[in-house]
Amino acid sequence: MLLLAVVAVACVDPEELLLRGTVDVIVIDGTITNLAEPQIIRLNRSRADPLTGRFGVLPLTKISVQVVVDSAEVINCHETVDGSYQLPSDFKGQVGHAYQLRFTLENGGTYVSTQQIMPAVPPIAKVSAQFNLTSLPPNLLGGFTKGYDLLIDMQDPVAQRNYYRWDWNLYEMQDWCKSCTQGYYMTNKLTLVSSYPAPLVYRAEPDLLEDCFDVPSSVLSTGTFSSPSYFVLDYPCRTQCWEIIHSYALNLFNDQYVNGGQILSRNIGQVPFYTHNPALIEIRQASLTSDAYRFLTLFQQQTQNTGGLADTPPAALVGNVHNVANAQEKVVGYFTAGAVSSIRYWLDKKDASGIPLGGVDDEGKIVPGDKELFFALNRRLPKPEPQTSVEYSIGFAIVGGGSRPPSALCVPSDTKTPLKPDGWRN
Repeated sequence: MLLLAVVAVACVDPEELLLRGTVDVIVIDGTITNLAEPQIIRLNRSRADPLTGRFGVLPLTKISVQVVVDSAEVINCHETVDGSYQLPSDFKGQVGHAYQLRFTLENGGTYVSTQQIMPAVPPIAKVSAQFNLTSLPPNLLGGFTKGYDLLIDMQDPVAQRNYYRWDWNLYEMQDWCKSCTQGYYMTNKLTLVSSYPAPLVYRAEPDLLEDCFDVPSSVLSTGTFSSPSYFVLDYPCRTQCWEIIHSYALNLFNDQYVNGGQILSRNIGQVPFYTHNPALIEIRQASLTSDAYRFLTLFQQQTQNTGGLADTPPAALVGNVHNVANAQEKVVGYFTAGAVSSIRYWLDKKDASGIPLGGVDDEGKIVPGDKELFFALNRRLPKPEPQTSVEYSIGFAIVGGGSRPPSALCVPSDTKTPLKPDGWRN
C-alpha cells in the first residue's frame, strides 16, 4: 500500500465525521474504470451555515489534479465543468495496475489517496427486466412505486474474494432541452443598440449564444412588461435528445458465501416507470477493492435514499484521501479503481400496466407523450414561450433575431446527450 505522509497505511477504516456548525470539508468522488468512457473525478467543498446548520456545496475549481499510474506515470486532468476533472479522452484503466489520486489547491495544500489496484470483473451472463407494481420504495417518488426490477445472472470466479457494485443508466427520449428562469433562450448573442425611448432595442450578432438571456431589470420594473416578475419558460429540443437518468441507490455484494458459484436472478436495481415510451438501460457490474467495498457499505447504511456525501448526512465518512501536510484534516469520500462489465438492454415496456409517473398531471389530466418525461422529472408541465411578437412577449425588441420562440440545443452533459446511444432502436 501507499506510504502516505511517511505513515504506512495497511487498510482504510472509514471514520465518521460529524458534520455540524461550521464544518468545512473536501468531498471526493472518483472511480477509474477500464471502459472507453469519460474518466471523471469530482472535487467539492461541503460547508455548513454557522447559523442554520444547512449544507451547501462549493465546487473546487482551477486546481491541479493528477492520477499517478503504477507510482511512475503522471496523468494530468482537465476541468470540464466547475469541480469536475477529466482524464484525457483516450485514457482508460487496466486490470492489475495501481492508481493514485493527487491534487493541489490554490493555497498550496496537496492531497493524495491510497493506491488502488484495479481488480478484474467477470462478465454479466444474462439480463432481464420485470415490471413490478411495487418495485420502488414508497418514500422515493412521493408514493409512486411502479417500476422495473433488473435481474442478472453471472458466474463468480473460483478461489478468490470478489466484491461487486451494480448500477444502471437509463436513456429516455427527451423533447425539452432548456429551461430559462426570468429570461429567454437566445440563439445569437445580443448587443444593446438603443435604450431610449422604450422599449430597449438589441441587435442579434453573428456569434452564437445558445443559452438563456436574462431579462434586464429595467424591463422587469416597467409596467408594460407582459410576463410576471418571476417566470420560467421551457424550450423544445432542436434535434433528437436523450435524457440520461442515473441509478439512485447503491447495490453491493460480497461473494463470501457463494465463492465460485453462480449468482442467478440477482436484483441489481429498480428503474422507475417514467413514461410509456420505450427506453434503453445500461447495466454496469463493477469490481471493488475490499477497502472500497467496506467504505461504500458504511456509506450505504448512512445515506441510502437520502442524498449524497455532500448533501445531507449528519455523519459523513472519511475515506482514503489525505492532506500530506496535515494528517488531522478530514477528507470525505473515496477514490478507487474498478473494472466494469456493461450490457445494454432494450426496455420496450410492453408489459407495463397502469399510469407512469409522468402520465397524469396534478389536475388528473392525461399528459401528452412528448411532455411525459419532462413532467416526471420536474413535476410540472413545460411552459413554452408564447408565440407572439418579440416586443410583446419579452418586453424588448431584437433586430435580426429571427422568429420566436426558438428551439434549444441538446447540450452534452451528465444528464443529456444528442448522440444516439449504442443499442437504441428507432
